[in-house]
Amino acid sequence: MQMHFDIVPGSPVPIYRQIVEQLRRQVAGGQCQPGDELPSVRALALQHAINPMTVSKAYSLLEAEGLLERRRGVGMAVAATRHRTDAPTPTQLLRPTLREAAQQARELGLDASTALSLFAQCLQDAMPDERQDPGSPSA
Repeated sequence: MQMHFDIVPGSPVPIYRQIVEQLRRQVAGGQCQPGDELPSVRALALQHAINPMTVSKAYSLLEAEGLLERRRGVGMAVAATRHRTDAPTPTQLLRPTLREAAQQARELGLDASTALSLFAQCLQDAMPDERQDPGSPSA
């Protein structure tokens, strides 16, 4: 499985946190399966022109929480078994972002239907392969 990372150097979120949060979401959402190998520290750092220590820090944090495991001679992989029983669900991971977006919508004076319509459009833009009715249960 080829893992994809969207690293935004100018973001207020530190790069190592971007890597950590994206991997958590990919595992929780099923895009990464147990045993999937991660890009090497060097490869990911070169691909995104970031410091290898930044990637190493992210991988180490995820290894400490049991999401990743180090494989001798191979590198890092998604852990076959989670060492933590409190693994967050996809909805638990998304909720803080949606709360922040809801707060911003309120501050901007947007009504709920406008905000929901905008969110539905953002979902369609992010998932062009899944052309669905925004009101359908799986959207």
